[in-house]
Amino acid sequence: MSSFAMPVAESSRDADRYRAIYERDRGADGTFFYGVATTGVFCRPSCASRRPLRENVRYFASAAAAERAGFRACKRCRPTATVEPRQELVSRVCALIDASESRLSLQALAREVGMSPHHLHRIFKLATGVTPKAYAQARRRDRVQVALKSRGSVTQAMYDAGFESSGRFYAVADASLGMKPKAYKDRGAGVPVRYAIARCSLGKVLVAAGDRGICAIYLGRDEGRLAASLRESFANAVSVTKDALLGAWVRAVVDHIDRGTSIEVPLELRGTVFQERVWNALRRIPPGETRTYAELAAAIGKPRAVRAVGSACGRNAISVLVPCHRVVGSDGKMHGYRWGVELKRQLLALESERKTSATLSRKKTRRRLEREK
Repeated sequence: MSSFAMPVAESSRDADRYRAIYERDRGADGTFFYGVATTGVFCRPSCASRRPLRENVRYFASAAAAERAGFRACKRCRPTATVEPRQELVSRVCALIDASESRLSLQALAREVGMSPHHLHRIFKLATGVTPKAYAQARRRDRVQVALKSRGSVTQAMYDAGFESSGRFYAVADASLGMKPKAYKDRGAGVPVRYAIARCSLGKVLVAAGDRGICAIYLGRDEGRLAASLRESFANAVSVTKDALLGAWVRAVVDHIDRGTSIEVPLELRGTVFQERVWNALRRIPPGETRTYAELAAAIGKPRAVRAVGSACGRNAISVLVPCHRVVGSDGKMHGYRWGVELKRQLLALESERKTSATLSRKKTRRRLEREK
């Protein structure tokens, strides 16, 4: 038996999922399902059938999603039969973290749900894409944001968010908000946000950046409207023309839009823990593919939060790189899009064409290699 190895281009979550398939991990059953492109069959992670090649594997949040994609249920592991509700367990852990005013250790959470810390960590990450610790940190950041928006002073917000130490509060707030608490309370006043606007195949693209990375990418036709929209969210946004780093990011974004080139730039996501879970799930949808709002809700372990998922997509400020355009209605049709349904249609068409072209290219390469053998 060959050893498990993670390809460089594979995401860490998909690597965890494939490892669960490779090890036939029963603990992963119910957290996801996988289909095999060469057989058209989908299975549970623990299925005892022959291990598939990872390039042929497609992942799904539910059995229904796999069936909608055209896969049929495996007769060996019967993935459509009732399984232990792992998602309910994960939801219970999330509820424990949400209700706690102090930090709960992994060991304490594991005792509450009756499993080992290692197993809980694995199940939670497979289902949500983040660790229990990361989820807890994000929830605390949420409390900071809510408190700063609703209270009269930063000191009062500190206590309302559950912090007893001002040093700890400021450290967490600065790291999670991307700015000092007072600046966040004043809608970003005094915090520089640089932006530039460039032409692309879709019209105009505005790229804005804070100290930690790109915080907004807007699409449109009118430069004035793009800039005005940015200032509604970032009161201190400043247009710049000479900024080497921002210029490099703008060129990378334009190349990504126009030619589908890969892009590695830091992103400064600013949202609630739920919104960021949705946005991170969006980033895991491959180019040229779509998901329904229901599938996206299931993918983050919140199958009933379809409306909230739609709202999170609508509040996404970083178009293209956080690809909310890859989400469609349950009927497969394109519905609302912050930058217009027509732009959404164009983006999906571009990605579909590139995916088809890449598939044909790979097939030609395989046929050529086979002839040369």
